[in-house]
Amino acid sequence: MSSVLLVEDDEGVAEAFSLALGGLGHDVTLAGSGEQALETVRDGAFDVVLLDVMLPGIDGFEACRRIRADSLVPVILLTARADPVDVVVGLECGADDYVVKPVEPRVVDARMKAVLRRSAPERSSRLIQAGHLVIDTAALTVTSGGQELHLTATELKLLLEFAQHAGQVLSRQSLLKRVWDYGYVGDSRIVDAAVARLRAKVERDPANPVLLRTVRGLGYRLTKP
Repeated sequence: MSSVLLVEDDEGVAEAFSLALGGLGHDVTLAGSGEQALETVRDGAFDVVLLDVMLPGIDGFEACRRIRADSLVPVILLTARADPVDVVVGLECGADDYVVKPVEPRVVDARMKAVLRRSAPERSSRLIQAGHLVIDTAALTVTSGGQELHLTATELKLLLEFAQHAGQVLSRQSLLKRVWDYGYVGDSRIVDAAVARLRAKVERDPANPVLLRTVRGLGYRLTKP
């Protein structure tokens, strides 16, 4: 059973989704605003946050940024706004996924399970050196100069994918399949946004990356150590 925080200001929608997700085996807590969501995240331990974008007061984008500043809990944005700009903004604010409403609860369930699988990637006992980074695949930690970097589950899975294929060019579509691990059909900009967030944490100069290189027209490559 997964512990889910559902942030939705429409009481009817929130109740219907809560019942449906409960029937699918999730323990759902409701919050009706961005402010309440921030308080609830601080007070409780959740496996995933389902966060509506159009909220009174603090909107979902800002709530996501604030959650991400204090927590690595996976966040999935739920919104009726399907404009590509909104999708990119949502991903850049730290969301792990972005689901456009209306959507069936079973689809949301599948997305949550995919995000949670990324929270617990396959472990082994070896260390991987990636440039100035050391990735411990057993402890699921990443350090640089002895300092631990705080990566989200998606960022960690993405970095592991690059590290396990160092020197190889990985296309956006292959990364969608490998990292997001469900038949993701749609905008490959989810990969670009995630890579940008990852670079901001692992590159010494994110504006001039030397570790995670863009291969124009093809995808991305992690430079071999």
